[in-house]
Amino acid sequence: MGYVSVLDRRTSLMEVRKETLERTVEYMENNRKAIEDILLEISTYRTVEEEFETAIRTLKKGYMEVEMNQPPTINKMSVFMPSNLILYSYVLYLLIPSYYTKEIEFRSSNQVIDQVRRLHELLKQAHELPITLLELSHRQYMKRSALEAEVVVFTGTYQNAEQIKSQFSKDQMFIYFGQGVNPFILLETADIEKAVHDLIQARMFNTGQDCMGPDVVYVPVNVRKEFTDYLVNSLKNLKFGDNQDPFADYGKMFYTSTLESIGEYLNQHSQFIEHGGTIDFWNKVIEPTVITSSLRDNLEIEEFFSPIFNVVTYEEVDELKKIVQESYFRERAMGASVYGTDDNGLVDVLRRKHVVSINETLFAIENGNEPFGGYGPMANYVYYQNQLHIKPLLISNVLRELWTSEEPLDD
Repeated sequence: MGYVSVLDRRTSLMEVRKETLERTVEYMENNRKAIEDILLEISTYRTVEEEFETAIRTLKKGYMEVEMNQPPTINKMSVFMPSNLILYSYVLYLLIPSYYTKEIEFRSSNQVIDQVRRLHELLKQAHELPITLLELSHRQYMKRSALEAEVVVFTGTYQNAEQIKSQFSKDQMFIYFGQGVNPFILLETADIEKAVHDLIQARMFNTGQDCMGPDVVYVPVNVRKEFTDYLVNSLKNLKFGDNQDPFADYGKMFYTSTLESIGEYLNQHSQFIEHGGTIDFWNKVIEPTVITSSLRDNLEIEEFFSPIFNVVTYEEVDELKKIVQESYFRERAMGASVYGTDDNGLVDVLRRKHVVSINETLFAIENGNEPFGGYGPMANYVYYQNQLHIKPLLISNVLRELWTSEEPLDD
């Protein structure tokens, strides 16, 4: 038995995988249509185009990311994959970690298992890496994969993360990616036209079915009418179409579990509907809908995962500074967007817990090769050695900073 240095171990695996992943990039670019045809079963044409470009860009920079962060070599990683953006997720949670992980097993969401299976079979022709899709029940996957892995990556709800976290040993690293409220805030100096344009781009991404979409929009009461008029008129001009239509702004809902919950919410709060509100259950279509209220109405903020614009008016910035520090926002703190010139310290308050975009969307500042997220436990965290670390996450970065195990290898 001899010891191989951590650096030698990591470097040798990285170099072996580098050529493989470069070949995978080339394969993806040469087989773009076949890949996109799978993605179009889940997402709109525009979403698929953007997802593909982002996935390629992130994978191309993967070697540089890993070289910079210098994570340790991991023997086995187990991944619970998200149900949306399956190609981008494949890059983030499987391909790039393969630079420093010998073996990766993953479980797909049941909602997209058919698409994930076909995507994996397609990409595996190029990479031929020890990345294995296990089509098991949740309980079977926990027993046969997750409980045996050094690192477990979970993307999903906070409640589910908490249920499985307790089953791991202290030597297993549990990395959780969740979702946040992601408030979209206009100040009095905001460019209304740009803010509305960006808001629609963010909220309507994949017909609203994305965890980075803003679930609440705060607008100064004195610009409420100008803002809502412009927003409603802009939404009226959006085109509905099927996923293959390159000119469609939105389509039917793929994740249909939201239809009933959104219908119930709109029914309960019908007096606040400013525009839209129609749900076609047969065709699985939710009309882009604007709900307007004031802070005094105290409407509960829901994480809609659908094309719902929840507009809330405020009178003073100090009101917002107080609200974003309350427990609801602290627990879900991931991202926030602010439009206008901040002279009252709102951005400084937000940055204590959130990643903040100024006069641009969170999508514009998200970078798959850098840590992203906030400081809310329901948004993201790492649990390792009986300690909870709540911070923006990137797997390679987390492993470099927190991993402590250095095991001997055979010569």
